[in-house]
Amino acid sequence: MGNDSQATVMLHVVLASRNVGKAREFARLLGPDLSVDVLPETISLPEETGTSFAENAELKAQSAFATLGGTVAVLADDSGLEVDALEGRPGVRSARFAGEAADDSDNVARLLQELEGSGERGAQFVCELVLLAPPASTAPISGCDGMLIVNARGVLRGEIEHEPRGTQGFGYDPVFRPQGWDVTLAEAGAEDKDAVSHRGNAARALVARLRELDILG
Repeated sequence: MGNDSQATVMLHVVLASRNVGKAREFARLLGPDLSVDVLPETISLPEETGTSFAENAELKAQSAFATLGGTVAVLADDSGLEVDALEGRPGVRSARFAGEAADDSDNVARLLQELEGSGERGAQFVCELVLLAPPASTAPISGCDGMLIVNARGVLRGEIEHEPRGTQGFGYDPVFRPQGWDVTLAEAGAEDKDAVSHRGNAARALVARLRELDILG
């Protein structure tokens, strides 16, 4: 009975985001052993001043964890697009590539403009996850007397198309075609996208790590 009980332990996490759609996506990607809630409206997140996705994810995780009193597990993510011909840009500025008030179409237009005439179209989506959890959340680990910190990274390689295609995605999805695919992410269904996406890869890596630590059954 003891082993069966431990195997069904569910870890409850608060996502360092108020984006309900993102919370639903991560709940789907992380599977049934983790429950995901959005950040309360009363809690603000810090400015993303990091120079890498990992730094920004850690900033958000630490801020939310501290504001919540260090009593609940917090999951933070930061992700974006790195383009080979642009030496890794837009990177951490993916959401603001065309300016602070830019929307998805503005950013895509800026990207295509910068790549105009370039024969190098290689790129990758990157997602960095940081999970912070109090000792009480990691009871299956004998002798654990400190905060748990787990990092996970997911990458999806592909190429930038010359014009947008598809309406199913967001961000740079309409111009990003994964390696081995004939369609862009915006032309793919949710199930196919989840199977290869940078967020999906990061989520699966996080779950695998939590299983290694015996936090999940």
